[in-house]
Order: sequence, then structure tokens, then C-alpha cells
Amino acid sequence: MSTDAAPPPEVDVPPKADIEPEEMPLPGDPKTVFLGALAIMAALACAYMAREVLLPIVLAFVLKLLLQPLMRVLARVRVPRPIAAIVLIVGLWGVLVGLGSMLSGPAQSWAHRLPEGLPRLQERVKVISGPLDSIKGTLAHAKGMLGSPASGAAETSGGPDIQGAILSGLQTFASEFFTTFLVLFFLLNSGDTFLRRLVEVMPRFRDKRQVIDIAWQVESDVSSYLVTITVMNLLVGVATGVAMWALGLQDPLLWGAVALLLNYVPILGPLVGLATFLAVGMLTLDPLWKAFMPMVIYGAIHVLEGETITPMLLARRFTLNPVIVIVSLLFWDWMWGVPGAILAVPMLAITKILCDGVRPLAAFGHFLEGDKGGG
Repeated sequence: MSTDAAPPPEVDVPPKADIEPEEMPLPGDPKTVFLGALAIMAALACAYMAREVLLPIVLAFVLKLLLQPLMRVLARVRVPRPIAAIVLIVGLWGVLVGLGSMLSGPAQSWAHRLPEGLPRLQERVKVISGPLDSIKGTLAHAKGMLGSPASGAAETSGGPDIQGAILSGLQTFASEFFTTFLVLFFLLNSGDTFLRRLVEVMPRFRDKRQVIDIAWQVESDVSSYLVTITVMNLLVGVATGVAMWALGLQDPLLWGAVALLLNYVPILGPLVGLATFLAVGMLTLDPLWKAFMPMVIYGAIHVLEGETITPMLLARRFTLNPVIVIVSLLFWDWMWGVPGAILAVPMLAITKILCDGVRPLAAFGHFLEGDKGGG
């Protein structure tokens, strides 16, 4: 008797490229789309009106994701969670206060020097002198039509108003700063309490697993993103400071810190940095070709970091549509100011992760995705 087994029947398997991707569910009921749009608009309106409350909470949540790896390291060495939270918050506070006190002197010096250097800047950049003269003439003509006494009264009363606005802004900043660190302490101290409670209220095991998977991915991806860009921004600040020192620019530590902070705002931050370093070079460096070097070197550092190194490090985790990124930056800058622009990309990344994990929102998450093969 032959022991050879019969060969399995041949099955035609289509090539991988010919397999149609899984269809994404799209809402077919117009009422669902309409109600969803109304819900989003209502949420954004609440976010705009409740800025003073929501901004510190969102900022504390993002800082919690940034500090979470350090919390895990302290937990491994048996440091109690409240003490670990206090240590990290005090350390973060010390870094911010130290940088502020270290850079306040040079920043004030440049602020006082700027009005005196404007004539030099106008002389060196003669291309803009004509439009500036036209603007000055138009303003003088308009001031004459309005009447000099009224304008003089406005100028006289403008000083106290400006001082009051600055004082009010500082008070608001201090209040939001304190609220952020207070919320951050309780977030770090609570650990996974909210996640456990959310898992407990889920009715089915599949839903519980989905919540855990989404929470883990949000924490893992956003933490990796924040840690990566923080390290890269530090390197950008160091490289910029060293380059400005080599060029003979005063206060290189200040310009390194400026490059570091601006790099937290994608696209818009480097554009502001280019204009800033161009103005600083024009005000202080001679000859004319050397005055352009701060802007050129800063631009080269940004291209090397922002267009090559950081995208290569984050490509596996983040492939966001660049058009959606710039729209998000502009929108959140209008909503919440500079803090909103800094938080725009983390919030967009969290939104994409949530949409990818919730099947009815998968189509919207796919819309937020960029080209995976892009650099």
C-alpha cells in the first residue's frame, strides 16, 4: 500500500496588492453627520469660552505624558508615587525658573537695544525704507485728520492702560501656571486610576480590551513624540548657541534658548526664528554678508533636524498630514494663543490615535494620516 498522501487541492490566492483593503465605515444617515458636526462645534465653542480652565488641564495632561517614563523609573526603585510626583514637579519648576532668571537679563538688554537699532536696520535694509516712509506718512495724515489733541490725550492715557494690561496678563499667566502644576501633581499621583475605572464600566471584554489598547497607544506614542522632540530641541538649542557664539553674537545662551522654544511650534516657530535671527544679525554684525549668517545657520540647523533627523525617528509612530498640521497650528493659536500652538500637534496625534482605535471614526483618522513613505 502506498503511503504517499494526496496533494492538497490548488487554491488560487490573489496577490497581496490585489486584495481590497477593509472598507471603513462611513455614516450614511445625514442626521448623524449633522448632529456630529453640531457636537464638534459646541465642544470647540466651549473650549474657546472656557480657555482659562481647559488650557491648564490639557497642558497638565501633556506634561504628564512627557514625565510618565520618569515616573515609571522612580516606581521601579520603590519611590512612593506622591514623592515621585513632587520630585518631578519641583525639578521641572526649577528648570523653568532657572532658565527664566538666567535669560531675563539678556532679554531685557536686547529689548532696550531694539528701539535704538531700528534706524540702523532701516538703513541696512533699504528695500523696506520706502514702504515704511509711506506708512509713516499715512499714519501722520490720519493723525492730523483725527486731531492732535485727541491723539495726544490717547497717548497720555495709553501708558497706564498698557501697564494694566501687562499686569493683568502676568496675573493670568501665574494663575494658569499654578493650576497646571496642581493638576499635574494629581494626574501623576493618580496613576492609572482613571483607566481602571473606565475599564470597569465597559460592558464587554472586547470593549475593555479596546480601551486598554487605545490608552496604551496614546501614552506610548505621545510620550515618545514628546521625549524625542524635547531631546532634539535641546540639541538644536545647543547647536544654535554654539553657532551664534562662533559668529561673535552677544548672549549666545539667549539665542540657543530662543531656538529651543521656537522649535516646539512646528512650521510657524522656525519661520519666526528665521525673521528673528535675520533682524539680530542686521542689528549687530558687520559686514553685510555676515549679518545674514545667523539666519542661514539657524535655517540649516532646522532643515537638518526638522526635515531629516526628527522625521526619521518619528516616522514609525507619526504620519500626520502636513496640511492638517498647519491648519491645526493656526486654529489652536487663534483659540488659545501660543500655548495652543504648542499643544496643537500632541492634541492632533491623540485625536488620530482615538479615531484609529474606534471603528466608526476610522475614516476620519485615515483622513488625518500623511504619506508613510514621505521624508
